[in-house]
Amino acid sequence: MLNKVLETETFSHLFNTLEREEKEWIKKIIGQLQEDSNVGKPLRFKWFREKKFGGKRLYYLIYEKSGTVLLVAFGAKKEQQKIISHILQNKERYKKIVEN
Repeated sequence: MLNKVLETETFSHLFNTLEREEKEWIKKIIGQLQEDSNVGKPLRFKWFREKKFGGKRLYYLIYEKSGTVLLVAFGAKKEQQKIISHILQNKERYKKIVEN
């Protein structure tokens, strides 16, 4: 069964501003996530992961019960801690996106 890959509204806006090669790479990762949500490096929790692209990272949350992956952020390594903290502080809000 394929996983459903969703994205936050913020991620959608960010995606539209990215370079062509970044967009193509993210589309490739979406295909991988549809097949297997366990790609990438876990960040503190099994359900929170990142995938590297050069000096940037794609951050996503995994909801195994619903078979859903939520793309949350894409940013530079130097922004990593700020992004991770923001995602963890807002994890309940992200869960509601997946449940609706």
